[in-house]
Amino acid sequence: MGMGAQNSEARLAASIGKLDEPVAPDFQAVQDVPKGGVLFALPVLLVSGLLKTSENFFKLRKGYYGLDSLLIILAFTALVRLKSIESLRYSAPGEWGKLIGLDRIPEVRTLRRKIKQLTQDDGSRQWSEALCKEWMQSAPEQASILYIDGHVRVYNGQQTKLPRHHVARQKLCLRATTDYWVNAMDGQPFMVINKAVDPGMIKVIENDILPQLEKALPDFVSAEELAADPLLHRFTLVCDRESYSPPLF
Repeated sequence: MGMGAQNSEARLAASIGKLDEPVAPDFQAVQDVPKGGVLFALPVLLVSGLLKTSENFFKLRKGYYGLDSLLIILAFTALVRLKSIESLRYSAPGEWGKLIGLDRIPEVRTLRRKIKQLTQDDGSRQWSEALCKEWMQSAPEQASILYIDGHVRVYNGQQTKLPRHHVARQKLCLRATTDYWVNAMDGQPFMVINKAVDPGMIKVIENDILPQLEKALPDFVSAEELAADPLLHRFTLVCDRESYSPPLF
């Protein structure tokens, strides 16, 4: 069952398909847990909607680990800055289990298999759009002026051959993807567009960001006001020099 496994009955039932519901997280009082400080972020993750509507967009096959546990694991691995899921092979599974309220975390191959189930359809994009819309409507005063910026994210795995991007901080061309972030005035992120092949900020704004903003942004002004004043705008985009284009403007 793996190192750190203690819930033998539930794991045995899951292995033969007899576990009707995944095991729910149950956090216990413990001491000296490595990376335990990440639990301070759990209330923030819950308030931001990490588990609120996820069941509407993702479905997992029956098993020991449920959707809630899987999303918490992925969020925590990002917060502790693990470069890849493979890094979990060198972490104590029982200690990580205490962080997610279970006896141990899944094996890396199990985790990859479940992530593959989540990404087989368009659920991740729909979930991202739903969260973006909810965040913007909950803070409309922050969503009228949006800051767009691109960041190169270096790929550290070996599972795929991504195109090379110039990484300015290392002055090298490395396998990477480009993330285009759309942030509020105070820096809080609303959404991110990931591009393996980067067409440039202008194309991303035209083809990805603007169509999604038109659906997600609350109505600051009515359609009648927009029709009456041709210079009235629904929102303002703030970008750096990469977006400079007289045709776009």
